Amino acid sequence: MALFHSLDDLCSKVLFFDIETAPAFPSFDAMPPALQDQWCHQAEKINRYEDTGMSAEELYPLKAGIYAEFARVVCVSFGLFGKKEGHYFFRLKSYCGEDEARLLQEFARILDNKSIRYLCAHNGREFDVPFLARRYLIQGLPVPAMIDLRMKRPWDEAARYVIDTMELWSFGDKKSFTRLELLCAVFDIPSPKSDIDGSKVGEVFWKEKDLERIARYCENDVLATARLYLKYMRLPSISSEQVEYADRLMV
Repeated sequence: MALFHSLDDLCSKVLFFDIETAPAFPSFDAMPPALQDQWCHQAEKINRYEDTGMSAEELYPLKAGIYAEFARVVCVSFGLFGKKEGHYFFRLKSYCGEDEARLLQEFARILDNKSIRYLCAHNGREFDVPFLARRYLIQGLPVPAMIDLRMKRPWDEAARYVIDTMELWSFGDKKSFTRLELLCAVFDIPSPKSDIDGSKVGEVFWKEKDLERIARYCENDVLATARLYLKYMRLPSISSEQVEYADRLMV
C-alpha cells in the first residue's frame, strides 16, 4: 500500500472518495418476486446473527442498502489535493442521482484519468470498492481497472491501488473495525457527522428525495478521510478555506 509523506506527492495522484448506497427499490413489495425470495433468505441470516425480531419486509429498508445485490449507488463524492501559486487546496465533487448506470459511467471516466494513481477511502477495500465493482457488473458495465480486484492478491500491484484508512489504522489487526467518526474524534478532526448517517440514506433518497443532503453527507466523509490520512502521515491539515466545492452533477 502506497504511503505519501508530502502534500506535493499527494497532489492529483490520490483520489479520496466515498459512496452512499440505498435499497434498490423503495420497499420490499416493489421488488421482483425472485429478489423478494432471495431477500427473505438474507433476512433469515441477519436474524440469526442479530436477532432483530423483524420480518423480511421490515428489515429491507433498514439493511438492504449494504448489500450490492439488493441496493444501488446513489452518490459518489471524491476529492483531490492540488497546488496553485504555492498554495494547497482540496477540491470536492459529487455525482448523485437516480440513474445509477450514468452515475457509474461518469465515475468511471474519473477513474480512467491517467494522472490518478491511487484511491483512498475509509473501509474502502471491504465496502466501497467491492460494492462499486459489483454494481458495475449488475448494470452491464465494464469494471474500471482501478477497482477490479478480482483474483488479485494483496501483494499484486493492482491491489495496492487502494489505500484504506481503516486498514492503515489496524496495524495488522484483522478484526479491527474502527469508525471514521471515532478516529476523527481521536485525532481532533472536524466531525463528518451531519443530520443523517448511512442508515438513513435510503429514507432520504426514496421518501424525501433530497439528493443535495445526501451529497453533503458524502462530501463530509471524503473530507474527513483526507484529513485523517494527513494525520497518519504527520502532515499539516487543511482548513475549511482550502476546500473548494465543484458543482455537483445530478443524474
